[in-house]
Amino acid sequence: MDKIRIVGGNALSGTIPISGAKNAALPLMIAGLLTPDRLTLENVPRLRDVALLQRILTNHGVDYSLDGKRPGQDPLAGQTIHFQARDIVDTTAPYELVSQMRASFWVIGPLLARMGEARVSLPGGCAIGTRPVDFFISGLKALGADIDIDRGYVVARAPGGRLLGGRVTFPKVSVGATHTVMMAATLAKGETVIENAAREPEVVDLAACLVAMGAEIEGAGTETIRIQGKRDLHGAWHSVLPDRIETGTYAMAVAMTGGSLDLVNTAPELLSSALGVLADAGVSIEPLKTGIRVRRDGGGIRPVDVTTEPFPGFPTDLQAQFMALMTRAEGTTRITETIFENRFMHVAELVRLGARIHLDGQVATVEGVDRLIGAPVMATDLRASVSLVIAGLAAEGDTTVSRVYHLDRGFERLEEKLSRCGAAIERLSGEGSR
Repeated sequence: MDKIRIVGGNALSGTIPISGAKNAALPLMIAGLLTPDRLTLENVPRLRDVALLQRILTNHGVDYSLDGKRPGQDPLAGQTIHFQARDIVDTTAPYELVSQMRASFWVIGPLLARMGEARVSLPGGCAIGTRPVDFFISGLKALGADIDIDRGYVVARAPGGRLLGGRVTFPKVSVGATHTVMMAATLAKGETVIENAAREPEVVDLAACLVAMGAEIEGAGTETIRIQGKRDLHGAWHSVLPDRIETGTYAMAVAMTGGSLDLVNTAPELLSSALGVLADAGVSIEPLKTGIRVRRDGGGIRPVDVTTEPFPGFPTDLQAQFMALMTRAEGTTRITETIFENRFMHVAELVRLGARIHLDGQVATVEGVDRLIGAPVMATDLRASVSLVIAGLAAEGDTTVSRVYHLDRGFERLEEKLSRCGAAIERLSGEGSR
């Protein structure tokens, strides 16, 4: 099993190209099930989750092909993938595939909308909480679906073979449920109104792609989305938006180590809340033509209290990285997690590096320390794993992070991007990691 070894203490300096957003790419790929025509996605990140979803879509009959690299193209540039679901050969998404990635459950919406039926495994729990699918089920029922649970599978049928527009009101904001119901509604008969919809940029990006495919959608990015269903959708070309979580992660890395990074191919408006918090912590943020320059030159890190919230608030997917940064703040910070339960599992590993953190339910109190000391640590989930990398970049001596397969789910070529900018970081593979 691979590990990552870091020798801390180097300031970061240089340029990091930001990849396409995983959290946008996955629903965009699934949207290809809605049409028999070709859907071309540009700026798709090379990630474990993307490769797994390609396998899942193939199981349903989706063909895909990749464009080759252009001469002189930066190896860190995103890939272009063509998807075509000419014939849906199977409307079942089996447990052995869905259990590996929760987002694959979202295929239930397009399959049900296009084929009138779907049988999709319940995804089960995960390291950061159970995240039940109740909202998905109630949303599809509001579009007329008959739904049963049969031996661990959600079995959904559209009476008469087609969903009907309806009013969906989510009791709590859910990005996944918003994605799923919005996709299903594009082929439903009549108008669908989604209330208390997620406002994340990834939802807006999916809506833009669906509109390019012929859907009629208004209000994406607000609490109310209206969809006029169509009989058919057609193919389209769409570029995946930049990954705001990757942007925020590298911004926090240079805030941790000191130095200056140009983060390019990104859009600061996608994470204005997180960048505002970094500015409050004493980090310099300057706009560039194609991104931002993040700098910390010698000054201390100021403590800042944060509470995770749905967009446009502080993202839960940056909470672990921010906690790593606050371990070196000159004072005490309170971090409140409101989105997911069990999302403080990185705390014990940060403590192994010398951090002082006290947990009280969903609130973590972080006392800044003068220094962190490298140690072997273990990743528990995607965002927790990168928080340990950030801490290791600033720790004295060697830090070894195990279970880095979590990182490969969401960060494209992380070691290469950081080492280009002066970090002493390497991947130890197979026997060499023992």
